[in-house]
Amino acid sequence: MAAQQPQDAKTKSGDDLQLVVFNIGKEEFGVEIMRVQEIIRMTGITRIPQAPAYIRGIINLRGKIIVVLNLNEIMGMETKEQDENTRIIVANIDETVMGFIVDSVSEVIRLPEMNVEPAPAVIASKIGTEYVMGVGKMEDRLLILLDLDKILGKNQLLNVQEISTQTSGVEAV
Repeated sequence: MAAQQPQDAKTKSGDDLQLVVFNIGKEEFGVEIMRVQEIIRMTGITRIPQAPAYIRGIINLRGKIIVVLNLNEIMGMETKEQDENTRIIVANIDETVMGFIVDSVSEVIRLPEMNVEPAPAVIASKIGTEYVMGVGKMEDRLLILLDLDKILGKNQLLNVQEISTQTSGVEAV
């Protein structure tokens, strides 16, 4: 009986990154697949009175209430109308499950680490560098790689955690 190798919990397979690719406006972004719990179709979102603009509201995800954020707003990018391609990327950040609205999710890819470079100044000046891991070069396109753990500032994360805590005892029906 051959001993099994333990599976590495990271997204790296050899020296490849496994990424979920999504769009916001005309830009393509990627996040490590292990940071994503699931991707769901857009659903009815209940707005929260007086919540910051980046908090879109809350949804019932199989009986659990989660906060949904508008990723366009967080990154200061143009927001487009929702359509049949709009998705919510569900992730766990700092022990809080939350969703991020994106215009569409296109694919899951493997990208060799050697194809990732630091973000050029033009990207850093447009969307900030605190949550940009780099730029992935593919044959005919570039992917902006995001670090979901850093996408929210400290105060933003505290706001989301506060709402999550307040709604965690509420039973969704």
